[in-house]
Amino acid sequence: MKSKRFKKLPERTKELKSESIEKLLPLLKKNCTTKFDESLDLSFQINNKQKKNEINIRTVVNLPGGTGKKIKVAVVCEDAKAQEAKNAGADIVGNDEFIEKIKAGELNFEKLICTPGMMVKLSKLGKVLGPKGLMPNPKLGSVSENIKEAVTNAKSGQVEIRNDKDGNIGVSIGKKSFQDDQLLKNYNAILESLEKEKSNNTLKGDLIKNIFATSTMGVSYKVKLSKAI
Repeated sequence: MKSKRFKKLPERTKELKSESIEKLLPLLKKNCTTKFDESLDLSFQINNKQKKNEINIRTVVNLPGGTGKKIKVAVVCEDAKAQEAKNAGADIVGNDEFIEKIKAGELNFEKLICTPGMMVKLSKLGKVLGPKGLMPNPKLGSVSENIKEAVTNAKSGQVEIRNDKDGNIGVSIGKKSFQDDQLLKNYNAILESLEKEKSNNTLKGDLIKNIFATSTMGVSYKVKLSKAI
């Protein structure tokens, strides 16, 4: 059942013609009528069904405008790198003892980073970390000798982009409280990342079929791409 607040929002917005993200941002913000700082989210539908193979995208993007979220970052590393991790802002730092806690199901963090040397031990915890999407991955920058850079990226505005089996990607470009230029920088960074992913895959035709934008508790609008990707 729709709330009184929701009933006051515009109706049938998905049926409207697509508009540029610049024109949609004021509408999205206007529809943020809850008391909390809603997120502005994008939903991509990609052309992942190919004749010979299926397109699978999994990468990370450093959003220049930040995310507006506080991410709890844990680091598994050797003792020699522990202080480096703490200085970079890691919330939890540990090694073998911490791995045992993870094995027991203590997953009180949102991002896990480790050094290559510790990845051998963590790789055995696939059944614990995998389903939660917490397993460190070199491609995503979460397995690195440069712990300072990895933690800084995770804390400052790094998001993962990953499509589901139906070819959908969901990602936030920030909060209602963000300035429009912050949101636009984040939006463009995501598009640039997807463009790179397209060039890395043997894809026929456009990668992106549709983009929709909405706020956490708002309604959805179709986004017009300035160029085909």
